[in-house]
Amino acid sequence: MKDTTIYEASANGRTGYTFDTYELDDSKWPVEATLKRPKPPLLPQVSENQVVRHYTNLSNKNYGVDTGMYPLGSCTMKYNPKINEVAASISGFQKCHPLMPQSMVQGSLRIIYELQGLLSELTGMSAISLQPAAGSQGELTGLMMIKAYHLKHGNVHKCKIIIPDSAHGTNPASVTMAGYETVEIPSNEQGTIDIDALKEILDEQVAGLMLTNPNTLGLFEKDIKKIADMVHDIGGLLYYDGANMNANMGITRPLEMGFDVVHLNLHKTLSTPHGGGGPGSGPVGVVEDLVDFLPGPIVSFDGKRYEPVMPKSSIGHVKTFYGNFGIYLRAYVYLHMMGNKGLKFASEMAVLNANYMRVRLEGAYKLPYKDICKHEFVLQGLKQPGDCVTMDVAKRLIDLGYHPPTIYFPLIVEQALMVEPTESESLESLDEYIEALLQIAGEAKSNPELLKEAPRSASVRRLDEVAVARHPKLTIDLEAYDG
Repeated sequence: MKDTTIYEASANGRTGYTFDTYELDDSKWPVEATLKRPKPPLLPQVSENQVVRHYTNLSNKNYGVDTGMYPLGSCTMKYNPKINEVAASISGFQKCHPLMPQSMVQGSLRIIYELQGLLSELTGMSAISLQPAAGSQGELTGLMMIKAYHLKHGNVHKCKIIIPDSAHGTNPASVTMAGYETVEIPSNEQGTIDIDALKEILDEQVAGLMLTNPNTLGLFEKDIKKIADMVHDIGGLLYYDGANMNANMGITRPLEMGFDVVHLNLHKTLSTPHGGGGPGSGPVGVVEDLVDFLPGPIVSFDGKRYEPVMPKSSIGHVKTFYGNFGIYLRAYVYLHMMGNKGLKFASEMAVLNANYMRVRLEGAYKLPYKDICKHEFVLQGLKQPGDCVTMDVAKRLIDLGYHPPTIYFPLIVEQALMVEPTESESLESLDEYIEALLQIAGEAKSNPELLKEAPRSASVRRLDEVAVARHPKLTIDLEAYDG
């Protein structure tokens, strides 16, 4: 059953559990004929141990931060402490409903209020809204507030947002959705913003600049104060993409860099679950001049009672009710467990781990930027690739039992491997991953076909990725298993 669907394991007459059946009196419980099934639902007929083995085998195919090192650059796949899950599963929180009277949910409102304060302190922003459900939605929310701010001040001519060529792909998408025009600015030879190019494109039509610092190459924008002054001088605002905040906690804050709007990724920086299609959270923060535009509700406290309120000129709701409260709980616990010193130490270790890996791998892989990196770094393929490419390296890593790093991103680096070890990894796990990459570099020279045939040990061999993307098979014909 390891590589079959549950329906393929089905056999007529096989059962795992039998429920008691009851005859219902149609006169007491009438059901319209249009609502009745023409035939019983098509369910797999399997024994209990088949079901258990099937789903256990599926779970064993998963790879995550609880399985091993997961160095996805730009994603910050850090370990999620289990105490976060314990707190989120407390009955009083778990069974809380957003439509309950406010008098009955004062504890939950207090959590939201205090988390708003903690995130304000972490970023330096004057106020925070927890509403957005993800970092990408946080981006859009931030741009919507920038737009509302400019419209209120009569800046109807401001129609452009500048983004660097190394930006996350969600940045230009958010710009377009907010109704702005994207203006791309190139990186210089050091991998940071080209100041001369910025001077040329800054004009009165620019509403703002979107930037993450350190940037997507893992490099700190040393001229950030100068950049901020240049944008502010033409009446623009600075938006901080918080995807890389894991390098900054307790060390520097977006406010000190000159940013006006910030989003954070709780699933990246603050150790809440990441991926799998589950709930996310991308809180947004703003400086004093934009507080009135925050999406609501945000929670206020008058010394006696916690109460949700809508800011005066709010852009409105961007998520139902209060947002994803269970994710807030996890981040809240993490922040309190770590404290100021712990958060700073986490960032310091993330930077140390990244630089350790960068230096160890430089002899076997091309390093496009030589500066000290922050929490992540980008390689430019193998130094002696033969006819092997970055995709081959990634597939071979799967055979060796490791999840590949982000590949082919950022787009400005040819054959990119983007590595982010996070602070979660020990020296031993870093060394094991490094040795795997060094082994692959050696195999690329001595036995390149081994890389090109990888993965050999995975349940699925190498796919035609273009065909899979263009013609995905997302459904199964259940009628084929009927009877």
